[in-house]
Amino acid sequence: MEWTVQELAERAGTSGRALRHYHQIGLLEPDRVGTNGYRYYGPAAVARLQRILLLRDTGMPLADIAEVLDASATGEAEQQALTAHLAHLAEEREALDRRMRAVEHTLSMRRQGLEPRMDVMLEGFNDRYEAEVVEQWGREAFDDSNDWWHGKTVQQQKQWKSNAEALLRRWRELEEDGREPGSQAAQDHAAAHMRWFTEIPGTPTHAGDRSRSIGMVLGLADQYEASPEFHVAFGTQGAARLAAEALRIHVAQLDASGD
Repeated sequence: MEWTVQELAERAGTSGRALRHYHQIGLLEPDRVGTNGYRYYGPAAVARLQRILLLRDTGMPLADIAEVLDASATGEAEQQALTAHLAHLAEEREALDRRMRAVEHTLSMRRQGLEPRMDVMLEGFNDRYEAEVVEQWGREAFDDSNDWWHGKTVQQQKQWKSNAEALLRRWRELEEDGREPGSQAAQDHAAAHMRWFTEIPGTPTHAGDRSRSIGMVLGLADQYEASPEFHVAFGTQGAARLAAEALRIHVAQLDASGD
């Protein structure tokens, strides 16, 4: 027995457009294409479509579904992919829970005619780099730094941001003065920059992990140099590059000395 696109779409509860898209990306091939250009699907294609729809309902991306279905006939790859996807969904749920708590707090305070706490209002909304931190350093590292940040009062957060801005502003001043990355002034500020890193829980520098700290700082130096966002934060591209190179020199010296 064979079904056309429209017939299969109706029976599967999906759309003909979706089936044509699955064909275009190589996710679901028809058994044959007739001389009239119609696609015809047999029992094997129907069975594959059923698995596609089941996995799609979990929220798994189509590219991941394709890898799962093509990787193994035993179902082991599918189990591994579903386990990884479940972990990803759990992380998304945690982030959503934080946002919901922030909204609930704001709503409750408004109903009482009170001003909500700013740190609670922002909980879950200002964690722009969560995915990146979790990927590089793990969930515990993000949770530690997140709890540390949201444990501060609004005034403490403002003071910390002010200190961070001053740190970056000093790089701009050094660049405007024509200082070289290896100069004493630049290396003194690189040391101050390193001390600033140690203040942030969840980072290797805070944990005292020397090897991973070096890797973290070198990775950040690359981002300082390449990312337009950091160029803006430092004030100029030149200041960001000066900071990047000075930090590389600083960690190289630390590595050589064993300190």
